[in-house]
Amino acid sequence: MSHDSRAGTNGKTAPLLVAFAVVLAAAFELRRQGRLWVCACGHFKPWLGDAWSAETSQQLFDPYTFTHVLHGFFFCGLLAVALPRVRPTWRLVLAVAAESLWEVIENTEFVIQRYREATAALGYNGDTVVNSLGDIAACALGFLVARKLGLVRTVLVFAATEVVLLFWIRDSLLLNVLMLIYPSEKLRAWQAGH
Repeated sequence: MSHDSRAGTNGKTAPLLVAFAVVLAAAFELRRQGRLWVCACGHFKPWLGDAWSAETSQQLFDPYTFTHVLHGFFFCGLLAVALPRVRPTWRLVLAVAAESLWEVIENTEFVIQRYREATAALGYNGDTVVNSLGDIAACALGFLVARKLGLVRTVLVFAATEVVLLFWIRDSLLLNVLMLIYPSEKLRAWQAGH
């Protein structure tokens, strides 16, 4: 095998290996923090469509998965502007790393308590590891979709997703961020009135 073909193979596999290592490290850190691997309910579901179920954030995917797809949109645009010379595969690795870091931070007791105090997530106890892995995968998917769609279509899909989530689950990525930073009792009451 020539040096060029080995470099090409390593150039394609190295980002995948780094991303895998980051996700694996995040999974073990989440478990170390006390997150369960899977739902304490005793069964696994790949999809849970009820945003108000006790199993939300416990199964692989749920309505909040779409907010993590939007994280991927955001990271795709931000990293393209901030690091235009970095190859897209490495920017994807950075997005996966950022999302993995967010999952670890989001599942600290401090942030879990903040969600309980500031949002309509009164009974929120954190994510299971499997749900966090689903969220990281959703972010990666969002990154890849945004790369395909381009800026204008990504912004339109982002806005449409936010609107659909507001009507469907009375929450969205932007509303979630707003409520964490600047809680509103009126919005919280509206969210709870599902």
